[in-house]
Amino acid sequence: MTKVLITGMGAISPLGADRLSTFAAALAGRCAIGPATPEIAKWLPQVLVAPAAVDPRSLLDNCHAQLDRATQFALVAAKEALADAGVAASPDGARRFGVYVGIGFGGAQTVDALYTRLHNTLQNGQGNRSPTVVHPLSVPRMMANAAAATVSMQYGLRGPSNTYSVACASSAVAIGEAFRAIRDGYLDAAVVVGTEAMLTPGAMLAWNALRVMAKPDAADPARSCRPFALNRSGFVLGEGAAAIVLESEARAAIRQRAAFGELCGYGCSSDAAHLTAPSSEEQVVAMRQALAQAGLEPEQIQYLNAHGTATDAGDVVEAQSIRTVFGQAATRLAVSSTKSMHGHLIGASGILEFVLSMMAMNSGSLPPTATLDTPDPRCDLDFIPLTARHGCEVSAIMSNSFAFGGSNVSLVARRC
Repeated sequence: MTKVLITGMGAISPLGADRLSTFAAALAGRCAIGPATPEIAKWLPQVLVAPAAVDPRSLLDNCHAQLDRATQFALVAAKEALADAGVAASPDGARRFGVYVGIGFGGAQTVDALYTRLHNTLQNGQGNRSPTVVHPLSVPRMMANAAAATVSMQYGLRGPSNTYSVACASSAVAIGEAFRAIRDGYLDAAVVVGTEAMLTPGAMLAWNALRVMAKPDAADPARSCRPFALNRSGFVLGEGAAAIVLESEARAAIRQRAAFGELCGYGCSSDAAHLTAPSSEEQVVAMRQALAQAGLEPEQIQYLNAHGTATDAGDVVEAQSIRTVFGQAATRLAVSSTKSMHGHLIGASGILEFVLSMMAMNSGSLPPTATLDTPDPRCDLDFIPLTARHGCEVSAIMSNSFAFGGSNVSLVARRC
């Protein structure tokens, strides 16, 4: 089995238009959370969102202007990651170069616009317009695999283009499955993308019904998402995308490309118990699988990016799971939830947090849990409260993604 290297990374997030600005904002502890747009606030005046720092259309050619917003985000992140890796369109060995995408709700903007148009037509009688007349590319825009197909066509990548929709673990699963395909010799390279754009009235009403959304902080609404804090009240939905390029060690060597690190462990499990309540037992299984596959002991991980959604049950269960896996090493493990700053990007969260973890490993600077001013005593780990930590020696990282539906994923990477 071959080693799998990370040779390129990209991002467009609530914290920045690219991976460098995103990481810089995370280290600064900047929280990109604010009030919702008027269309959402009309029905949910207290709801908060974490919108992307820039409109993806401003970073794309005009020919991409009519794509769904999630696909636009995917293109921006993939473009940066592929350029970072020095991969041109239609690269050598394109048939062994795959596209793997994770997304929670494909085409949310397109779907919401269709229902809004239908409602307005039926309720307001807009002239003689028939609600049956819609854009002929509506279905391709809203397909879950639209982002994977578009990236594949844009760059002439002829390997498999696979899409994974596993709620909050979608892009972490996409990373893991691309890793397996390269490790086991089915592919030589892949670009992996996680993307999400569901800050729409319909989607926000649905999420609000779950009672998992954060209540606004009276003093500073931007600091309303408080993972592992005693006064946490839920998460804030965000939008954006991140991407990485994975290559076999042999392919990277031929191209003489330096790597950010080696992706070496992927663990996944299913709770098989409850749609929304997490299971510590299966989170433990996923983390132990990832460590075993990487051939690492718990004490060899110096930083862990937690799923850390700021829900009451979720944070306590994850803290317990980490304690179980790391044992005595848990007292020396630095952990943070960057969702405190960029919100929960659902299908894109796993890969964005993995990118931040890789940048932490390479820089020795660890992003904080920026809003953790009053820790929950039940969550008794070093969660890097309030401010970033610099000058750290990090040789290996873990990133966790635990999804509604009971899907658990842990990823491990180390220095080459």
